[in-house]
Amino acid sequence: MPPDHATVVRDQAIPDVLPGADEVSFLLSGVKARLGARWRSGSELLDEMCEHALSPPGKLFRPVLLLESARALGGDVQLVLPAAVGAESGHVASLVHDDIIDDDDLRRGKPSVQHAFGVGDAIVAGDALIFDLFASLAECRKTGVPAERIVSALDVVSHCGIDLCRGQSMESELCRRLDFDAESYLTMVRLKTGALFKASCECGAILAGGADHDVKALGDFAENLGAAFQIHDDLLPYTGDTASIGKSVLSDLNNGRLTLPVILAHDRSDTAGRRTIERNLVGAGDPLVRWRTLVAIVNRTGGLAAAKASARQFIDDAIAALRVLPPSPSRDRLASFAEAAIERER
Repeated sequence: MPPDHATVVRDQAIPDVLPGADEVSFLLSGVKARLGARWRSGSELLDEMCEHALSPPGKLFRPVLLLESARALGGDVQLVLPAAVGAESGHVASLVHDDIIDDDDLRRGKPSVQHAFGVGDAIVAGDALIFDLFASLAECRKTGVPAERIVSALDVVSHCGIDLCRGQSMESELCRRLDFDAESYLTMVRLKTGALFKASCECGAILAGGADHDVKALGDFAENLGAAFQIHDDLLPYTGDTASIGKSVLSDLNNGRLTLPVILAHDRSDTAGRRTIERNLVGAGDPLVRWRTLVAIVNRTGGLAAAKASARQFIDDAIAALRVLPPSPSRDRLASFAEAAIERER
């Protein structure tokens, strides 16, 4: 990877949340360069929408996970770089579709694709980015990755994609039933959010030629990291504001979404308190007033603190899973990355 690419990425301000800033900047330079050029024909609506969705780049968590997982097992990042680009395309596709489901107008601090271009066209853009994920994996043939590894990686990505859809469907069921069950919620987030983390880590391991036990260790790491990541996302509407988190703090409330701080607050409340939570979560009235009521309740009952503790435990379990891998700077960065995932502001 040419050194000037690393310089370009540093100039674009890699988020502080990423551990080992110089090393990560170098790894991500190729990802950003490819993402930036991927949808720039300028002649089609699809290119415009996909470029809008992909830029500015987010934290690029999933590409980092894939690259570091490969390096932790002795892999060459140049060989798996296209797959890292695909990991971001797949993730952004899920965000485009999430914003349609939630009718969110903001994403990463700017208009969502569905708000900027309309729902129908946004669905097509999300679909195109999903196919780009598979095309990116196939590109690894040109870099020299053996075909059997690519087939195994495609198998992992396909099944994780189905798990993501199962998680999304399960979330809809929980919200419709207003089911304040923490275990069901945790199963859902392992599917909905953990799936793409798992796909990234296992793909990196498989493409690098990792042994089955190493692939499993990275998959376990990723599932726990994904759960912690989603729980931390659940906390942000109660600890930040729209400007800091890049989307409306009212999004979960407006969609009647059950999140862990609210579920735990419900569990810790008396009958009257539970009714207040339910009424403010799905009832009528000023959304801002309802949100402020829920903020007060999740703090007063300890729901917020308990959710933070749960995220912390998942991170501890994630880091423990890495101990199966041989010691390396990449293993250490994965552990640091997990720590940083529950310290971010968006």
